[in-house]
Amino acid sequence: MRLLVLGGTVFLGRAVAAHALAAGHDVTCVARGVSGDVPAGARLLTADRDAPDGLAALDGPYDAVIDVARRPSHVRHAVSALRDRVAHWVYVSSCSVYADQATPGQRAATAPLLDPLPLETDDATGPNYGPAKVACERALLDAVGPDRVMLCRAGLIVGPDDTTNRFDYWVSRLADGGEILAPGAPDEAVQWIDVRDLAAWLVSAAERRLAGAYDGIGAPVTRAEFYAQVADGVSVKPQLTWVDQDFLAAEGVAPWMGERSLPMWLPLPEYAGFLSRDVSDALAAGLAPRPLADTARDTLAWLPTAPARKPWAGITRDDEAALLAHWRDVHGGS
Repeated sequence: MRLLVLGGTVFLGRAVAAHALAAGHDVTCVARGVSGDVPAGARLLTADRDAPDGLAALDGPYDAVIDVARRPSHVRHAVSALRDRVAHWVYVSSCSVYADQATPGQRAATAPLLDPLPLETDDATGPNYGPAKVACERALLDAVGPDRVMLCRAGLIVGPDDTTNRFDYWVSRLADGGEILAPGAPDEAVQWIDVRDLAAWLVSAAERRLAGAYDGIGAPVTRAEFYAQVADGVSVKPQLTWVDQDFLAAEGVAPWMGERSLPMWLPLPEYAGFLSRDVSDALAAGLAPRPLADTARDTLAWLPTAPARKPWAGITRDDEAALLAHWRDVHGGS
């Protein structure tokens, strides 16, 4: 297969290129060339996707393209340049496209979407991220048609080479041992996907010309099981103290990511559906998540070599200890 990866130098895009090469495909990556290198064996074409003609130098044809863009203008430029030279499109969208994040068990094929970002807006950051991804999906479907497009609405992507610390915060925290502040409740749902498993599925979707919308994330498990599997991967027996969301909110601890936050935790009931999606369609279509213990083990092994990153999430050990002490004071030492 002659595969075009729009990206290919960072995290998921690079994992896609690496998996495609290992599968014997001819891989061309398009990127600005400032964020990293493509895997050995792939061709890198440097291009500026901000320019309407930024992809004009691509020769084509290609059997498939895998695109991770978040800005609608980038998708519109791509389909304008490549619509007649690419047989099949795989677009990596996001579970942030959904309008209802409160209802558990929703499926990609039927869940309502946010309104797309207006045509005159191209900023895909912050609250615009979900609407921007909807606009990207619409632009692709309108230009190419649903029979030639697979939409992968990815959830939290984790594993080695992550550019954030929304998962490896917990890997390193459990590995360090001691009393651990666990946010929320043990029976709350959590979902994630290892970047390598998602990359393998995206390449497979391109090979098979899979069409339709799917959630690219593993099946939900309880938060207690999540910690148990991470602990198994890093070979510890965790000492968890469960701290409820009202206490954390009152203490100014933010959910998910950002300064002084706890990742993989969201307030309920308003986000009860975000980490509890029904992914049976994706699993039936070949998505094969590996055991979380394996992801945790590999992530822990990678962390000493990880490049310096600005933390996206987490709290300091001193802050954690102070919160736990205050929790015990409020709850009479319980």
